[in-house]
Amino acid sequence: SQPGFCLCLHSYVASSKIEPFYKGGKVQISKDEKYIFCTCGSRVNVLEISTGKIIHSVEHVKEYLVCVCLLCVPPQLLVTASRALLLKQWDWRQAQCTRSWRAIHTVPVASMTFDSTSTLLATGGCDGTIKLWDVVKQYCTHNLKGSSGVVHLVQFHPDISRLQLFSSSLDCGIRLWDLSSSQCVCVLQSHYSAVTSLSFSPDGDTMVSSGRDKICTVWDLKSRKAKRTVAVYEAVEGVVLLPENEDLSQIGVKSKGLHFITAGSKGILRVWEASTGRCVYTQTAVSEEEEEEEEEKDDDPRSLTYLLHLPSSSRLAAVTAEHNILLYQLPGLTTQQQFVGYNDEVLDVKFLGKDDSHIVVATNSCQLKVFELLTNSCQILSGHTGQSPPLLNHTVANNDICMLLTHVFLITYTNTDRQRHLCCVFVSRLKASFLVSGSQDCTVKVWDLPPDLSVTGADIHQLTPRTTEKAHDKDVNSVAVSPNDKLLASGSQDRTAKLWTLAGEGNVSLLGVFRGHRRGIWAVCFSPVDQVLATTSADGTTKLWSLQDFSCLKTFEGHDASVLKVVFVSRGTQLLTSGSDGLVKLWTIKTNECVKTLDAHQDKVWGLHGSRKDDKMVTGSADSNITVWVDVTEVELAEEQAKQEDQILKQQELSNLLHEKKYLKALGLAISLDQPHTVLTVIKVSSLIFLPCPSSPLAASLLRYCVMWNTNARNCQDAQAVLQVLLTHLPPEELLQYQGARAHLEGLIPYTERHMQRIGRLLQASMFLNYMWQKMRTENSTVGVCLSMGQDEEMDTTPLAQPFFMIDKEKGMGSGDEEKRDGDDSDSGQDEDPNCPVEEEEEDDEVSVTKKASSTSGRVENGESTKTNGNHHSENEESSEEEDLEEDEKDQTTVKVLKHLPVSSTPQCQTFAS
Repeated sequence: SQPGFCLCLHSYVASSKIEPFYKGGKVQISKDEKYIFCTCGSRVNVLEISTGKIIHSVEHVKEYLVCVCLLCVPPQLLVTASRALLLKQWDWRQAQCTRSWRAIHTVPVASMTFDSTSTLLATGGCDGTIKLWDVVKQYCTHNLKGSSGVVHLVQFHPDISRLQLFSSSLDCGIRLWDLSSSQCVCVLQSHYSAVTSLSFSPDGDTMVSSGRDKICTVWDLKSRKAKRTVAVYEAVEGVVLLPENEDLSQIGVKSKGLHFITAGSKGILRVWEASTGRCVYTQTAVSEEEEEEEEEKDDDPRSLTYLLHLPSSSRLAAVTAEHNILLYQLPGLTTQQQFVGYNDEVLDVKFLGKDDSHIVVATNSCQLKVFELLTNSCQILSGHTGQSPPLLNHTVANNDICMLLTHVFLITYTNTDRQRHLCCVFVSRLKASFLVSGSQDCTVKVWDLPPDLSVTGADIHQLTPRTTEKAHDKDVNSVAVSPNDKLLASGSQDRTAKLWTLAGEGNVSLLGVFRGHRRGIWAVCFSPVDQVLATTSADGTTKLWSLQDFSCLKTFEGHDASVLKVVFVSRGTQLLTSGSDGLVKLWTIKTNECVKTLDAHQDKVWGLHGSRKDDKMVTGSADSNITVWVDVTEVELAEEQAKQEDQILKQQELSNLLHEKKYLKALGLAISLDQPHTVLTVIKVSSLIFLPCPSSPLAASLLRYCVMWNTNARNCQDAQAVLQVLLTHLPPEELLQYQGARAHLEGLIPYTERHMQRIGRLLQASMFLNYMWQKMRTENSTVGVCLSMGQDEEMDTTPLAQPFFMIDKEKGMGSGDEEKRDGDDSDSGQDEDPNCPVEEEEEDDEVSVTKKASSTSGRVENGESTKTNGNHHSENEESSEEEDLEEDEKDQTTVKVLKHLPVSSTPQCQTFAS
């Protein structure tokens, strides 16, 4: 390994996402043709056509949307209907509901539309009624009854002066309503199935209707008769009349008259001449054989469900059954843009193209989707007749050709054996010379690729397997080819992985078996630098195996469910794994440690692939989300280095401020550096309590420091002083707004009560000691009076003198250092009786007892500030047990004093006389 190799250990963050934005329902396009409005559950997503990204989202809280309608005049407002029987008007740019009202329908609204002036809103309900609303004056103007069943189509006549409304319901008729009289004028009968769309000519005298009965009808609105019925031989979901003043010869429009485009179950657009009912243009999409097969199906995922005209830009927007939105440019009907609204379950995903600029996605659809990462635009590849298979490993130079080849190759293979599906494929690494596939039939096949693959123009390549090997006892879930194209690894549901050799005449021979997993193996992967193989299993583990002796080298455990994919990154020093728990984990092989867990999915992460430059990766999940991750190792290292340099500079500045005794600035800088010990030192040295600006976060830091300091008896006085300043200058409401303020205040209360109890006990003992001292002074005066009277008896001072000296000795031994620090702080200025003769020993006793009292109270009141000022060690680490021991020692000393002091209440002259 090279010096500084640890810098290659990667760290990833999500850079972009491809999320579902359309799950069915009505699609609307703004008047300026810049945005697409589509429903996704309880949300309305606004898609910007130029970038393909969601720029706004309108959320209905706990309401499922059933219909969306867009106002056509500025400001463009949005009206939505939900199952809660509510109509809401939105300012979609601000995502705010400007107005909501109850729909008078007794059941949810099925269809909505605005007139050309955007003043009237028509709603068709599932109860068979139609309501018209004046959006400006906000009231219901019409209640039209007479439809049978669900009113699934309502549309105003484009000429608002006619005051006509067209509707269709389950009776398959088209009702014409006169809004001036609120009566149904006539019912246009021609269809025998649901009417799906209406389109009007520019003069408003001709209308074309489409239905699922595979016909389109041209109507003369003056006579209200059908002019022609055109058989289109497919269930038509949308029809659009083409403009007459444009040159549309590229799509077969070579004569004057009305022409219309139909979109339906076949998934292609066709142009029809209205006068003759003849199809003049058919869009090519699939081969004839596939088209014949799809004619027998009614649920073709490529079928079109909506067709919209964008007149300003001469475009058509088609919506497919798989929730894809396709934009076609007139006059040639060329595909301009494709947007994937819903990917469903993503099964595999790979990087594609030069510099990994694209990703290709395989889903449980029969179509492959190629996304351009820069613009999110998509290219949909059709051809498969079932679920898209797993994708190739794209590491060869001409990977685009290999992808298309595999796409076509899999059609031929799956058609020959429909009962056994292909599970995995892998292309050779050094050169695109062969393919390896694994299947549910427990076999591994090697396929030779044509040598002129890069120059051939054939669309379909007929491939024959070079060799077929019965590899496992159950389904083969994964295959992989070594970097030198000499070895092949296969993983199976039978809980084993096998190593094969590809050398020789193309024969596959077994080299060894890897055993150790407790459940089926999902993925196998060769290391790019070492002779090891990585396998993932349904037992939740990832294992590294030696290719020399087939032994297990390392086991990585961390996923809560099956591990589905594994790839090597960081030049083979790290692993990326994805699992059924929705997590992607980054492992360091040397330490067996999971260094990062990436959480961006809510379901199984089937797809995982890294780029060639090892600077990004992509994941695809069953939750229909695709996430692109970028390597931010260098960025994080640069940020960390800049942060460390800034810390060093600030630390040096703090040292300079302390040396210059600029304590005010030093205090603010220490708080900003989050150094509570330094803050406490500055407060002790300078006796300065500094309060930052109340709106500053430094005040919150001071409150947090007070909680730490208050746990130590030596620092509690400083903590209480700072707390007093905070409570004095900041209102309680301001303090409670700080993060964690409630928890900090709750932590202050028990320790503060404890300190108050200790001080209370100390004051009580001091008062008792003061009382005894006064009593002793009285006794000494009495003794002096007795001696002056000339009594002959000798005074016995042993019982009193010995305890005094014993107390002074013990206390002096236990607190000699404290007496030295306290110096001459004793109260030696007490008034003495001049008539009482006192010996020097008794005077010393008095001084020592005074010293003891003053030192005890000083230690509590001053918090031993002199001692702690010079202490450079962390005083916040002192435990509360030491405080309890100090309290016990003080109590014991008090008990000793009481034990040796005389308790008699009689005059003490007789006691001292022998």
